[in-house]
Amino acid sequence: MAWISLIVAGIFEMFGVAMINKLHKERNWQSLVLLILGFGGSFLLLAYAMKTLPMGTAYAIWTGIGASGGAILGMILYGEQKDWKRLVFIAMVLGAAIGLKLVS
Repeated sequence: MAWISLIVAGIFEMFGVAMINKLHKERNWQSLVLLILGFGGSFLLLAYAMKTLPMGTAYAIWTGIGASGGAILGMILYGEQKDWKRLVFIAMVLGAAIGLKLVS
């Protein structure tokens, strides 16, 4: 259950990052509320996962999902550059997160 919570926490992290971008473009209270809910849910689920998982592993995977997911969302939703080099480094981040899972 901790791994599922950690993955969902990473997805909430991605959502929170997307809401930062939305809030930057549209200054309204809905974007702010969604940003707070996204990051709040992310931190709560991360804290729950860390009751079972080692802190270093949980944090690395959480940030890996958030960072790579945020970059992918930027490419898909906001027209950011889709260079093959970016995709290689995103794959490296995800590969490192999977590697941590395998050795934990």
